[in-house]
Amino acid sequence: MIEVTIAAAVMALVISGSILVLQSGFKSLDTARKTTLAAQIIQSEMERIRMLSWSRVQDITAEETYPKIDLDTIFPQNTALERNVLDQMNRAFTATRTITPLADFSGDVVEITISISWTGIDGIAHNRSSTTRYCKDGLYAYYYTIAS
Repeated sequence: MIEVTIAAAVMALVISGSILVLQSGFKSLDTARKTTLAAQIIQSEMERIRMLSWSRVQDITAEETYPKIDLDTIFPQNTALERNVLDQMNRAFTATRTITPLADFSGDVVEITISISWTGIDGIAHNRSSTTRYCKDGLYAYYYTIAS
């Protein structure tokens, strides 16, 4: 009888330990998955802005009162599955964009920050952000000076 009690206690300990490890694994998996999605959202929005003309970037800067990023513009919605995934992402993530003209560069450079926030399955708030700069004439525009 004592052997059965000890065996049951050991089995209960092993099962409860396994459950705790599984919970921790699911939390880590959720965090990793959502961090990857956040990075994809940030990259997609950065690339979208990078492809805009300087005048359009200035328009966005001037008209932005609530800079929430519309995920519908980033991800496709051609099938029911894609629309379902997009709905889940809209519920899970809050994405914002801040475009700030830099005074040091006479208004020819803006600093763009994309921030993503979400709450994990464990109730902990997470944030990721990325900042870049956008120049008026772009990366590959050159200034030529002619000596006279």
